[in-house]
Amino acid sequence: MDVHGRIREVLAETIREELAPEHQQLSTEDLIKALRQRGIIDDVMKELKFVTDVNEKERTSAPKPSTHFVDREPPVLKKTNIDPTRRYLYLQVLGGKAFLEHLQEPEPLPGQICSTFTLCLHFRNQRFRSKPVPCACEPDFHDGFLLEVHKDSLGDGSKMVDATTMLSVCDPVHMVLIKTDTFGETTLVASYFLEWRSVLAAENGITNVAVELLGVGTESKVSVGVLNIRLEMYPQLNKTLSLEITNTQFALERQKTAEKERLFLVYAKQWWREYLQIRPTHNVRLVKIFAQDENGVNRPVCSYIRPLRAGRLLDTPRQAARFVSVLGYERAPVIGGGGGKQEQWCTLLAFLCRNKGDCEDHANLLCSLLLGFGLEAFVCVGTKAKGVPHTWVMTCGTDGTITFWESLTGHRYIHRPINPDDPPLVEQPKPLYPYRTIGCIFNHQKFFGNCQPSDAVEVCVFDLHDESKWKAMSGEAIKSVCSPGTVSSVPPFPPLCASTIDAAVTSNEIELQLRILVSEHRKDLGLSTVWDDHLSYLLSPALAAYELERTTSISAGNEEFQDAVRRAVPDGHTFKGFPIHFVYRNARRAFATCLRSPFCEEIICCRGDQVRLAVRVRVFVYPESACAVWIMFACKYRSVL
Repeated sequence: MDVHGRIREVLAETIREELAPEHQQLSTEDLIKALRQRGIIDDVMKELKFVTDVNEKERTSAPKPSTHFVDREPPVLKKTNIDPTRRYLYLQVLGGKAFLEHLQEPEPLPGQICSTFTLCLHFRNQRFRSKPVPCACEPDFHDGFLLEVHKDSLGDGSKMVDATTMLSVCDPVHMVLIKTDTFGETTLVASYFLEWRSVLAAENGITNVAVELLGVGTESKVSVGVLNIRLEMYPQLNKTLSLEITNTQFALERQKTAEKERLFLVYAKQWWREYLQIRPTHNVRLVKIFAQDENGVNRPVCSYIRPLRAGRLLDTPRQAARFVSVLGYERAPVIGGGGGKQEQWCTLLAFLCRNKGDCEDHANLLCSLLLGFGLEAFVCVGTKAKGVPHTWVMTCGTDGTITFWESLTGHRYIHRPINPDDPPLVEQPKPLYPYRTIGCIFNHQKFFGNCQPSDAVEVCVFDLHDESKWKAMSGEAIKSVCSPGTVSSVPPFPPLCASTIDAAVTSNEIELQLRILVSEHRKDLGLSTVWDDHLSYLLSPALAAYELERTTSISAGNEEFQDAVRRAVPDGHTFKGFPIHFVYRNARRAFATCLRSPFCEEIICCRGDQVRLAVRVRVFVYPESACAVWIMFACKYRSVL
């Protein structure tokens, strides 16, 4: 639109019409009026584009989450405050290459949801997570992590650590690579311990490392890809160490670790020989001294446990048990058939980042949390029904009470042993737990092998001081290889992270998706759907009560819920409700599971007079973004019969 040309035409026309006879003056108002009459001002306003510069702090509404990872804007680096009196290691991940499994992966289209890689790091009680990048042969990782290198000794915290002191900090940077598929399912791709101290001998305090990542489990000898990593010290070191000094230190540490592990292996063999001499049948008992981690490394089982304090994230031991139970359960994958169980006890970081693991991972985490809460806790290794190997947790009370904790469900069972020598008329306790046999128990400091005549749990007496019932391992031997910092093969425990999930927003999203799915399902059956929002809201107290009961074993608030429902359902009408619990947030998958239940299907497909449907979703969040999702479907209809 030629704005100036149009205005000139209007002005010329106005002057011809208005000024011809008397040559009077035209005011600005007259000209504006003429422009407005001919619609010029409106046209100009439509052509204008207003650009508003909104400060980040002034923006009130939260930005919508992106559905894919295509950066149109140049990346804006966040500024971070660096304490000038502290020493930092700046670790940059500058892309990956040779991820050959994704060689044929097509380039993701804009807006298309694709599988992603995420890199998780842990270093000296600090945890970081990279931005997700699309899976590719050369994944486009471009992230920087600022790791503080601090000293543990008291009184030296204010001093800046020098190169010599940092050389004695043998904690590696633990890196875990997770793949998330298009359905949100996570897979552990690689777990790697990065030796960062090579930077102490680098010129200018900068070094570039190509890290070859190996697979996990049965693929622990197979390369999955290479990460390009750049390490830099902040502030720069005044004096770097010589390469000879760092290499000598690494060689000494390896030698010391190897010697400690060799001595422990010699001791463990001797202990096992003595254990078999008690009874030859002991060789079939599940006594587990070593277990393989995700990298195929054999480590003493006691090194998988450490007292773990959850800070403000968990308040009670029972809440800790609930948290562990809502982490997903998945057996380690086995290549080929045969029904064999692939052994893979994950390091804690790998388990938490993947958000799922086998029963051993759950039991190790629960035991560590219960020890953190000041209880005497042990992991039990044994079998459940049909001789299936299983692990669970046991706590010993100061009064001798033995409590079993099932880490996969959060259930607790009091153990009362049966005395086989009692006369037949004496009433014996009936065990409620699913466990059949027990071979050994252990925690971070102790290991006991069961040497009672029978390894059946129901007759087992847990008097751990009685050497005729439990054969103990030397506490000194366990301490030599399992206490933090003793050997480099035992990784430090990461702290738990708070949830990043907004419970209210997630609950609303899942509920909305379920309403759409139910309406579509009923439409396919030729049924109309009328939602009762008030009835949906009334289901909330029931869902809160179910979660409270799972956490505390206390049932509360049922009377009020029943009273509210009776008031909401008129005389002559029938109410039906169906609660169900999930540990994932995929609405479509949850709906498909619900339809498999005949009770739920009856509610969703309800036919009749004045049918009103209700659905309520309540998401309860736990640390590590784990969550318990409660869904309740309900309907009310007029009873015709």
